[in-house]
Formats: sequence, structure tokens, C-alpha cells
Amino acid sequence: MNIELLIDFVVRQTTVLVAQLATAGGARAPLSHVANQVFVDLAEELRRQGVGRKVSAEMFGMALRTYLRKLRRLSESQTQGGRSLWDAVLEAVSEGGVVNRGQVLARFPGDDPELVAGVLHELCDSGLVFRSGSGARTVFRAANADELGSHALHRGDSEHGEETGREALLWALIYREGPLDRHALGQLVRSDALDATLFALLDKGRIEALERDGRKLYAAASFQKPLQAPGGWEGAVYDHFHAVVKTICAKLVQEPSPHVGGSTYSFEIWAGHPLEDEVLGQLAAFRRRSSELRARLKDYNANHEAPSDTRHVTLYAGQCVIAHDDEETEQQDEQDDI
Repeated sequence: MNIELLIDFVVRQTTVLVAQLATAGGARAPLSHVANQVFVDLAEELRRQGVGRKVSAEMFGMALRTYLRKLRRLSESQTQGGRSLWDAVLEAVSEGGVVNRGQVLARFPGDDPELVAGVLHELCDSGLVFRSGSGARTVFRAANADELGSHALHRGDSEHGEETGREALLWALIYREGPLDRHALGQLVRSDALDATLFALLDKGRIEALERDGRKLYAAASFQKPLQAPGGWEGAVYDHFHAVVKTICAKLVQEPSPHVGGSTYSFEIWAGHPLEDEVLGQLAAFRRRSSELRARLKDYNANHEAPSDTRHVTLYAGQCVIAHDDEETEQQDEQDDI
């Protein structure tokens, strides 16, 4: 198998998804942080899998020193814990109006001045910060929304609807990745409203706070978004994508098993086809059967104590309908399994 080619294909499809999300409903969401975040997340995941820093640097095509310096610039600030140095410097420039290098460096006494200066340079290269003058007279100013060419995502949502989206995303994350403490959540969630969103989820009973070994952890027993519920679609998108990725990763590292994997089926139909309703009804049928099964499982589990070897099973389904052009060659039915 050509792993590099497969990675290229997966990255290409992921960029399609990111582009669609960034422009959903006419939005122009800023993407300047994406490449940096992908770098940090990949580096951290490689570390978790036991890959050494030197090997990771080689995989990124960097010298070890360059790799480590970039990682430090993008990782957590020593002055402002819980957020990356890159984000913290951008905020400092944004709040300062027009600032010089010395004023920015003074905001980060706990961080290496060379790293802060490197972040300033990257912010200017990305177009998020403007630079004027030279030498000691160099000043910096953050780009505003008009200069970035972005505008808010409306989609007809009120502020309450936007809060619902944040709550759904955090709820889904805590359910899939939890229990997590506040620090871990701060590493995963880029939002100044994190604490307010946590409080709202606790107040609604979506999540619970646990005490373990002197640490406060947040956990969720379930994540459910009713099909017709307004708002909160962001959480459903994340939950489905998370399930797909976890399934593929499990298939790659586990022994062959009939209980782990996925199947993709394609059907060619047209208006008036005798099997049209049956094909289009597959997703609704899956939801109905799965909801009934989950209800029976919940009733049984409520009256029986779970043993230590309990397994969590995730089952997902997706369906899309694409209209072919009349001139397009008809494809045969196919099934792809992993």
C-alpha cells in the first residue's frame, strides 16, 4: 500500500470539508491558524504514539532545532498558561492598537524573547498583523475584519443559537474524549467562552463534574441531538466525523475483527424507480432501528451493574444523494468494506 498517496487523498478530502465549513451560510471564517494547529496536533499525536522528536522532525522535513523552536512558538505560552504563544501574541497586538516590539515583549516576561519575536514575524507574514517602519521604530497593528475580508456567520441564528452551537460542540467533545479537566479542555477548545459554556452545560444536565484524585473532571454519559432540533448542528458534525476517524484508526491498529470496520454502498436510482423509496429510506430505517435498540439497552443497563470489561461500541451511518448529469456515464453498484 502506498501510505503517502493515501495520506494525500485523506488530506485532500479533509481540506474540502474544512473549506465547506469555513464558507457555510456565506461565512468567511479565518483559517490562518489552521496550518499551525495541524502541525501542533500532529506533533503531539506522534509523541503519544512513541515517535521521538528527532524522527518527527525528519517526518516534517525539518532540522531538529527548527522543529523544536516552531513547536515552542505554537505551544502553550509560559506567561499565559492554557493558550498558545501564537494566540496570546496576536491578542496582545489586537488589544494594544499600535504597539512596538518592546511593548509586546514586555507582555511576555516568562517566554523566550526570540520566540515571541518569531511569532510576531509569522503573524506579519500571515497577514493578521501589519508592520510599519524599520529598526527600533517598527510598530505593529492587528488587521481588522474588513482587512481580513471576513464577516460573521449568521445562518439566521441569534446569539442564543450561536451559544447552542458552542454548547453542542463542547458536549460532544466531552462525551467522546472525557472525562477531561479544565486544563485539558483549554488545550482542545479555542474559545474565550469556555467557562460560560461549561456552566451552561452543567446547568442543563448535559455534563457532570466529577472529583478524582483531587482533580475536577467533566464527563457526559451521552450525546444526543434530536433530528429536528434548531441549532447545534456543529456538535452533530463533529460527533459523526469523530466516529469515522476513530473507526478507521481502530481498523488500522487492531487485529481483524467482524465487529470493527465500515461498509460503503452506492445505488443508482431515478424518479419512478421501483426501489427508489427503499433506497432513500435506508438512513431513516437505520435511525429507527438504532434508536429502538438504544432504548432497550438503556432500560437493561439501568437495572444491571456494568462489569469492569465494559466495551463502548460506536455505530454510525451517513447518506448523501447526488444528481448525475444526463451525459454522465452510469456507474455500477459497488460495495467498499474496511
